[in-house]
Amino acid sequence: MVQEHSFWPSFFIKSRGEKMNVTILATSDMHGYIMPTNFSEKEMNLPFGTAKVATVLDQLKRQAKGPVIQIENGDFIQGSPLSYFIRKNESIGVQALTAVPNQLGYDVGVVGNHEFNYGQEYLKEAITSYNYPVLAANVVDDDGQHVLGDPYVIIEKEGVKIAILGVVTQYIPKWEQPATIKGLHFLSLVETAQKYVPILREQADVVIVSYHGGFERDLETGKPTELLTGENEGYELLQHVPGIDALVTGHQHRELAGKLNGVPYIQPGYRGAFVGKIELTVEEAADGYKVTDSQAVIVATGEEEPAKEIVSLIADVSNQTEQWLDQTLGTVNGDMTIQDPNQARLIEHPYVEFINRVQMEASGAPISATALFNNEGKGFRSTITMRDVITNYIYPNTLAVLKLSGKELKAALEKTADFFVLQDGNIVFNPIYIEPKPQYYNYDMYEGIDYTIDYTKPSGQRIVRLQYQGKDLADNQEVEVVTNQYRAVGGGNYDMFGPEKIVREVQIDMTELIAEYLRKNPVIEAKANQNFQVLPK
Repeated sequence: MVQEHSFWPSFFIKSRGEKMNVTILATSDMHGYIMPTNFSEKEMNLPFGTAKVATVLDQLKRQAKGPVIQIENGDFIQGSPLSYFIRKNESIGVQALTAVPNQLGYDVGVVGNHEFNYGQEYLKEAITSYNYPVLAANVVDDDGQHVLGDPYVIIEKEGVKIAILGVVTQYIPKWEQPATIKGLHFLSLVETAQKYVPILREQADVVIVSYHGGFERDLETGKPTELLTGENEGYELLQHVPGIDALVTGHQHRELAGKLNGVPYIQPGYRGAFVGKIELTVEEAADGYKVTDSQAVIVATGEEEPAKEIVSLIADVSNQTEQWLDQTLGTVNGDMTIQDPNQARLIEHPYVEFINRVQMEASGAPISATALFNNEGKGFRSTITMRDVITNYIYPNTLAVLKLSGKELKAALEKTADFFVLQDGNIVFNPIYIEPKPQYYNYDMYEGIDYTIDYTKPSGQRIVRLQYQGKDLADNQEVEVVTNQYRAVGGGNYDMFGPEKIVREVQIDMTELIAEYLRKNPVIEAKANQNFQVLPK
């Protein structure tokens, strides 16, 4: 049975007047996870996956009274080992992946930020393959034309005209290499909604904004929950743009349902763990229908069985992926497993040093920075398979080499130091970077320099030692540093970096670079030189 996680009391439609329900069902940030697995092992049954989403969507549609609108809110084609395998095998094609949402009966989709990771050509191929329209109201070319999708659609169901405006976070240029998004411009959600919502209000009975972005402020107090960079604008939208009947959000991977300024909103988590559901009561009026009531819930998928038709549809490429993941790449002398991710961030871990060494060899840079992207990675066991590589290094990053001054490098270290705090004498991950969205991927660890972080010092003064080649690094001394392209262009609010400081790039995914390194060095030593220290110990 479907279990609803409701944040607002349910209501019952009264049998008076001409009323009906309009049900909005939305998914977001499924990231290519079709089966209920994170790929760390074979034949898993974890509480998520598009195949389970399919089961829940079918149940909710059968339960609905009145018209149903289904929305896919972005970040579908990138993020899992399955989606990576499909991308790297051109003979398979993105259609093997997009065939899945094509089976789910969506009325409309929205472009997500991670859809750009594999380049515009692949994204456009995916958009073309969908059997429903994909929206991108705030993505325009140099001439102001919409090149990735229309701004909105208006769908009439059972006499009700329903408008959906689709928008993606404007922050994409802060993450992607300029070449990846060449010729594209990303506008603000609020600016875009201010333009289109009045137009839609005149043409439709119901106006929905589907936004691949989230909330930048606490939904009860209005206090900022992150730097107000424009990455997430959901709160500002509902403060400044009237005329919206429902808001679908995503991007932050949060599990949210509620109302803000009377507008119901949902955000259905990550990897298909939830389906968002908004019910609108509409009442017939002289000039159409008016929304008179609403509720918002998220519906868990974890206890459901994967839909057989989705399992069958993806079976062949799923089996190919599993075989690819099981290929042996090398072996480890010693222990390279991660038992405690936070300890591995505070005391240099052999896995972290290994990744930095791979980056240094691939780029020729004498200094390297990397991160543990989440807390699910377990490092390398004695036998290293592709499964180990891709479940630890989870992003399709390429590398970029930056030319930095000593002052800029120290500023980057001060930034990374802010991701931990001293709490009751213990060093813990800074809570503001865990809620509302974990940002473990923004804490970097370096190789090629020697440095000390002292958490007894105030923020901005914690780097008490910084040496390069045995000597203190001068503020005006220039060095080359290799990192992933996301960080190199300033991702994670590393403002001391940027595209203008990139001197060369390595246009090969890190997963492939790691695999190639292991083919050349099939036996690696689990060692770390402890070039950085964190105080107090």
